[in-house]
Formats: sequence, structure tokens, C-alpha cells
Amino acid sequence: MSRFSVVLTLIASFCFANAIWAQASAEPPFDSLVWQDEFNGDLLDYSKWEIEVNAFGGGNHELQIYTDRSKNVRVENGSLILEAHRDHAGVSGTEREYSSGRVRTKRRGDWKYGRVEVRAKLPRGAGIWPAIWMLPTEETYGGWAASGEIDIMEMRGQQPETVLGTLHYGPAWPNNVHTGDSYTLPQGSFADDYHTFAVDWSKGKIEWRVDGHLYQTQTKWNSSAAGFPAPFDQSFHLLLNLAVGGGFVGPVNQETKFPQQMLVDYVRVYQ
Repeated sequence: MSRFSVVLTLIASFCFANAIWAQASAEPPFDSLVWQDEFNGDLLDYSKWEIEVNAFGGGNHELQIYTDRSKNVRVENGSLILEAHRDHAGVSGTEREYSSGRVRTKRRGDWKYGRVEVRAKLPRGAGIWPAIWMLPTEETYGGWAASGEIDIMEMRGQQPETVLGTLHYGPAWPNNVHTGDSYTLPQGSFADDYHTFAVDWSKGKIEWRVDGHLYQTQTKWNSSAAGFPAPFDQSFHLLLNLAVGGGFVGPVNQETKFPQQMLVDYVRVYQ
């Protein structure tokens, strides 16, 4: 082999090695389990979760009140149960037609990059809105949605065979924007059995999976306060909730029966 050929071979090997290293750096394998809750036992682990109490729902013209009653939030038979009722519950002098549950890991589980994986069985019915999502622990780039929001899974109860994955970003509301896609089961609905919902979140790239099936990749977003990959370059925490009504799903109708349950088998975070 000539000296020139040797040089070309070395250059090609160097470039290939750098390409592999760059790919590995940008897309970690996320094979180290750093946080989990299998919901064993009969009590919620308050070192990992906070139950949110909110007399005015979660915004978006939702109809429920969020309480910390075991009727709405509990651990039972190996699952976290978020349960919605039509019971005219009251908190701090405010009564609403529906009650439900919402939990979060804020300052108990906060991560920058990794795989967040949740196995859950979802409810169904017009006006029912289960969600698995993430918010920034610190609003580094400003109020919602300037600091970002990662929706791992949302579902309209009247379309129980389809889930959505969405990013919210850009300027603060009402000038924010969102981008996303949906996944439809080939047969059956998400109310029939448990399914696994996950995002793989690395620098400049977020992938969505259902039962291991990759259905969406986003690599383009923006921030009004900083350059790419802001705002998705900060620590986020996880939220699980079951909402009733609101602009995303529309009204409840007479065919929607209560109580409604969102069952969560486990939450696992890998980095």
C-alpha cells in the first residue's frame, strides 16, 4: 500500500470514529435506571410525588377540581389510580361538578435528558382527558410556554384509539406555538389494556414511542429568550393527571359514565 493510500485510510478511519463518537454523544443509550416507582404497596411515596390540590382545575377551561382525597388519588393493586368523579366536591370554599387527581415529581424527580417511560391504562368517554407530560422545574426562559412543555401522551376520551405527543415552546402565551403528531393503535383502544408511553430526550432531539414503536421525532423548535436547543435544555419534572372537559376535549356528554380511572403501572426514568 502506498504512503498516500495509508494516509487516506487513516483519515477515513478518523472521520468514521468521530462520526460514531458524535452520534453516541448526541444520542445516549439511556440504559441506566435513575428513578422509578412501581407503585407496590398501598401508599403513595411522597418522597417521589406531590398531590396537587387545585380548586380551579388545570386551566384550559377544565371542569374538575383536583383533590388529595384517596377517592381521587391512591395506590391500589400495584397501580397508581387517578379517579374522576361527578360529585360536586369542594376545596377552599369552591365547588365544582367534577373531581379528579393530579400528581407531579417537582423537586422530587427532575431530569435533563433521558428516557421517561410510563405504563398506563387509559379511560374512555367524551370529555375525558388523561395526560402524561413534563414541565420545567425552573422557568428559566419565562412563563408558559416560553420555558417549554413536553407532552409525552394526551388522549381525547372520545377517540380512545389515538394518543398525541406535543411540544409547546416559543414566546410566552398567547404567542406560543406547538408542534406534534399522533399515534393510532392498529386495533382496539388504549382503554382495553396497559400500554407503554415514552420519550427519548437528548440534546436537540426528542423521540416519542408507544409500546416501543417510534412514531415521532422532533429536532426543530425555538425560544424567544435563547438559542437552540432552548427551552428543552433545562431540568423538567413529570406530571400525571386525569382532566374532565376543557378546550382540548370538549364537553362531557350523557354517555360518559363516572367514575373514570387512569391506571399507572409504573414510571421509569433512564439516563
